[in-house]
Amino acid sequence: MTWQIAIDLDLCQGHGVCESEAPELFEVTRDRKVVALVAQPPDEQRRAAEQAVKYCPTRALKIIDQEVTP
Repeated sequence: MTWQIAIDLDLCQGHGVCESEAPELFEVTRDRKVVALVAQPPDEQRRAAEQAVKYCPTRALKIIDQEVTP
């Protein structure tokens, strides 16, 4: 199973909580929108991503799990 982070830019207000929780995964741009630095992060960064999703004040982030087919 793989996973990725989805960002709803309509909800994002650039608070930067995601960047503070997972600076290796997120960056807030000058126009106060978040960008994902890694399209499909490795499993060892999952916990940091979950914390960013949990504490996002506008609920602009979510984790999408995907089945890997052989």
